[in-house]
Amino acid sequence: MGTTDSTAPAPGTPTAPAGSGSSALGDGPGAEGAPLGTTARLMRFLPALAAYAFLVALLLAADTSVGDVARYTFYVLWGVLLPGTLVFRALRRRPHTLVEDLAFGAVVGLVLELAAWAVLVGLGLQSVATAWPLAVVIPFAAVPGLRRHWFPRGYRRTSTAWSWSVAGTVGLTSAYLYAVVLSKNPIVPDTETTRQYIDLPYLLSLAGNAKHNFPLTFPQAAGEPLHYHWFTFVHMAMTDLVGHIDLPVVQMRLMVPALVALAMVITAVVAHRLSGRAWAGPVAALLVFAVGEFNAVYPNNTPSWTFGAPAVPLMAWASLSLTYSQPLLMALIGVVGDALRGRGEDDGERQGRIPSLGRGAFVLAALFAVASSAAKASSLPVTLAALAFAGLMVLIGTRRIPWTIVGLGAIIAGAQLFATAVLFKFESYGLEVVPFGNIERYWADPEHTRTAVTQAVVVTATLGAFLLNHQLRLVGMIPLLWRRRLRLEQTQWFLLGGALAGPSVYLVVNGFNASYFTLAGLPFGVLLSAWGYCEVFERAALPTRAKAALAVGTLAFVGLLTYGIYHYAGDWATFALKAVGDAKGTKSYTALVPALAAAAALAGIAAVCGVLWWAVGRVRPALRRRGGLVLLTAALAAGAPSLLLDVQQTRQIPWDGAWPLPASQVEAGRWVRAHSDPSDVLVTNGHCRSENDYAVPGQTCWNSLSFWLSAYSERSVLVEGWAYSPRLMSEKSGTFWDQPLLKLNDDAIYQPTADILDQLHDRYHVRYLVVNRKLAPESPLLKTLATQVFDNGRMAVYEIS
Repeated sequence: MGTTDSTAPAPGTPTAPAGSGSSALGDGPGAEGAPLGTTARLMRFLPALAAYAFLVALLLAADTSVGDVARYTFYVLWGVLLPGTLVFRALRRRPHTLVEDLAFGAVVGLVLELAAWAVLVGLGLQSVATAWPLAVVIPFAAVPGLRRHWFPRGYRRTSTAWSWSVAGTVGLTSAYLYAVVLSKNPIVPDTETTRQYIDLPYLLSLAGNAKHNFPLTFPQAAGEPLHYHWFTFVHMAMTDLVGHIDLPVVQMRLMVPALVALAMVITAVVAHRLSGRAWAGPVAALLVFAVGEFNAVYPNNTPSWTFGAPAVPLMAWASLSLTYSQPLLMALIGVVGDALRGRGEDDGERQGRIPSLGRGAFVLAALFAVASSAAKASSLPVTLAALAFAGLMVLIGTRRIPWTIVGLGAIIAGAQLFATAVLFKFESYGLEVVPFGNIERYWADPEHTRTAVTQAVVVTATLGAFLLNHQLRLVGMIPLLWRRRLRLEQTQWFLLGGALAGPSVYLVVNGFNASYFTLAGLPFGVLLSAWGYCEVFERAALPTRAKAALAVGTLAFVGLLTYGIYHYAGDWATFALKAVGDAKGTKSYTALVPALAAAAALAGIAAVCGVLWWAVGRVRPALRRRGGLVLLTAALAAGAPSLLLDVQQTRQIPWDGAWPLPASQVEAGRWVRAHSDPSDVLVTNGHCRSENDYAVPGQTCWNSLSFWLSAYSERSVLVEGWAYSPRLMSEKSGTFWDQPLLKLNDDAIYQPTADILDQLHDRYHVRYLVVNRKLAPESPLLKTLATQVFDNGRMAVYEIS
């Protein structure tokens, strides 16, 4: 086992593959030749404009105002894209394509936004937040050496087909988000029966806190520090401060589709840069965002989350930190992978490959690493493990210390140490090392009724189901590894290391949140999988008709599979469970059987088709050595029905975890926001979240998941819901840590005295008491001790003078 020189391709690999590299795009050397006319220049932007117009149409159809869309467009262009692109151009060595500058520039803009927020909020300058990009614009306009980055020359042109392909993937995901989220959820709860996913008010409360606090605090317990990955909510706060857009609009309409679109574009750009194959870009974007998990769908048409959270976009709106972290992680992978290529600028030009970013890649790596550190806590550990794996493989293969990997590892490790010590304060959020703790329940045999052979089969099947669930879309890397005999370039070792590290951490660390390590490893593997798929596609050398037939056949396969799962999943599950002697569905492995049986059935069909393909190939030589491409395409597309099924399921069944959030409660919260100062603290009697929204005063609730008041008032609450506090997540406790304070809070509403209200006002800066009468009515004495300032029947607000 060894590694090739980073400046040379693997043995037998063409340096610039025909039909897939830069020249295939029309962006290779000499592509700048003939000047483009005005119409041709405008046509180059048509795919991007079409994707933008389509998304705007969907937003307007989802009751987003034209003004909010316009303000958000201004915010993206002025507050993210412009400063970020200027800085990226100053750091990269020379231009490649305009779309690359804009994609990386947008991600750099997200990083700069964090620094701007720290200064603005730290100094109390939120009122001038809209002007912060001038800190970048003015130097780039005034300094001669920087002025050239406004209008760089030497861009290579991307092909129209590539641009439309990437725009199409963005449009596909936008349509999915509209179908499952935008069209299903009001921006603000507007009826007494409105339901909302339980985490969304909590996430909204963090964004409201970020508008006024540096660093963030825990809004549901005033003054409690928040040791958490909270950069996502800084981005939401800056969207409000710079674009002057209401936070619920940002959360429920604008942020998610925009970040998903950015993640798809940066994925396409990074795949192209690292593989040298343009079409690896759209393939990678589809694998990340359009191909979901290969899992079972049960008779009630609800998906099985057998191995933790599903990938983006299924979790795009439920886990905003995951959505925000995706473009940052992909950009980090891109600059680290580029630095590992180790090609000089001139050498890259002579080989007809993409010129390297140069030394600026190390600065960009530091920027993206710092931003990723508290965007999602799972990103940097997987990246660091990927570098360690690559370094070990290179050391074994060359017997030389890979100093580039060492330097990059130091950068990533420094960012991780900063986040762990300063931002997270070494909080673990309940994660602990328990090998196979997340999946051992599927092979559990507490009564020891299985033989050793049977248990070995169950354990093996469980591990196989885990690989099928998230990892099936990574099979494109197998032909790449096989063809190179594991003699990989440094970049390929890095991608393989990340693909292995993510699921490995999940198998070692216990807890639902560990599934985000699997998702952090997914972009690494997808890039390598798309790379391998493109190589297989090139070797097949399909004529135009065959390419069209492959595309149509793939769509037909996905359609048939989706139809079969949707209409016959229940029957199939029953049949599969009976086949393994689990007709009642009571075994530990019950949840895995339908998916494993489906995989076995598909494998059997593939085997039969393979024999037929071989037989027909003896008569039609054109089919020879192309069956592998068909099989690989089918394997990669096998998870595609998940998005289509999710759209259909949301039409029939509400999202699991959606809870009542009446409009009357939100009305009270927003009234408080309009009539209070950011430093004001609130008191409420609502701490618990139960299905019927009732709780008995003084009774311990089964889960303290009430976040709505801090969310819609954008104010800290003395004691609201404490379930997500860092200290309780680490301690795995459900009891509030300061019982005397909780009693003081509740007594102010149910047993008020002048002394209690004075103590709340003078010591804790409480101004308003917000009473949810459906839980329990306030004491009649409260009206004599405080001023009632709001009452809509269900909710009442009292002010302490």
